[in-house]
Amino acid sequence: MSVFAAVMTGKGTGAISTIEVFGDSAEAVIKRIFKPTGKKTAILKPGKILVGVINDASQTIDQVTIGCEGRNNFTINCHGNPLIVEMIMRLLSKEGAKLVTTKEFLAKTLRAEKRSNTIGIEAKLAQIRAKTIEGAKIIANQIDGGLSKKTTEWLQNFDAISLDGIKKEAEWILEVSQTARLIIGGCTVVIAGPPNSGKSTLLNCLAGREKAIVTEIQGTTRDWVSAECELGPVAMKLIDTAGLGQKLTAGAKDTIGRAAQQKSVQMLEGADLILFVIDNSQAAKQVDEKLIGRITNKKVLTILNKCDLPAKFDTRKLPAILGDTVEISAKFVTGIESLLKKIQEVLEVAGFDSKQPVCITKRQENLLKQLKKAKSKSDGASIITELLNGRLGV
Repeated sequence: MSVFAAVMTGKGTGAISTIEVFGDSAEAVIKRIFKPTGKKTAILKPGKILVGVINDASQTIDQVTIGCEGRNNFTINCHGNPLIVEMIMRLLSKEGAKLVTTKEFLAKTLRAEKRSNTIGIEAKLAQIRAKTIEGAKIIANQIDGGLSKKTTEWLQNFDAISLDGIKKEAEWILEVSQTARLIIGGCTVVIAGPPNSGKSTLLNCLAGREKAIVTEIQGTTRDWVSAECELGPVAMKLIDTAGLGQKLTAGAKDTIGRAAQQKSVQMLEGADLILFVIDNSQAAKQVDEKLIGRITNKKVLTILNKCDLPAKFDTRKLPAILGDTVEISAKFVTGIESLLKKIQEVLEVAGFDSKQPVCITKRQENLLKQLKKAKSKSDGASIITELLNGRLGV
């Protein structure tokens, strides 16, 4: 009985790697090496996604998701460390799988099974983009469930569903897709605030290692510093910016300082979340009014840092956009658990249902936007058909 396995993602280190296993004995091989979380044995059915670990005898190799793509066809999404990928491939070989190239694997599977719908194909291609296991799980659920299932249901029950009802569902899918995007591709979190408020200390605290220089001198960070970490289901790129304060902007001679300020403002514009750090032990005004206009449409969480010292800052003077606050001491790692929980709440990633329909490509997003504006049911049916079975985007 033949079993084939191939690495479907590119070479090198990445966030997530995808391995596909196909053949008559593929299910038996998967069951021998995979232990699902909370269950004794893996029940593998088409469209089902399981989370668990890959074991080689008593040694755990990695936490993974296993997706049942169809009869005798399985996807393993593991962490992208090349050593982990190599260990899993060696284990598959030991269990009887023949290791083949991606091209050879696709040739075998395409000959053996029917072509997926366009959404399913796009989901398979998108798996390489996932930054976390939860992101890979969301994508995998779109192959036979999620958006694939929803569009199929729309077409099958089209006469019984009102166009307005479909439009509302399309609008909801577009909304939740914004959160799904953060889980799949990661998010950019910019740490901003006045000089010496503790931004660099906070970055080091969240990153779990010394990344930025920390001193008592105002304006130490003259350029941006970044670090990456995982928080629950989402991968975050943390960016520590130069302090946004009047002292740096006022000096016309301070060319480097002004350039750092301009770079900080650019970082704010590209942020998915802004952590605005204020020194809670200082009574002085710390919010530049010009800054508020730059972040009006952004998700912002105000961090009242240095809570180990007597509080002097009057939070009642904060503008509404900075009204969502959390107290911490980055220096003494106090209140960090509350901060991490709050970040997930603001990003709306906590408890995200990976099985719900989301759009994962620009093609899907554009068609759902068109569907929201459809003027007739015939237009709606045409757009939905294109969404499910249209040509792949370039």
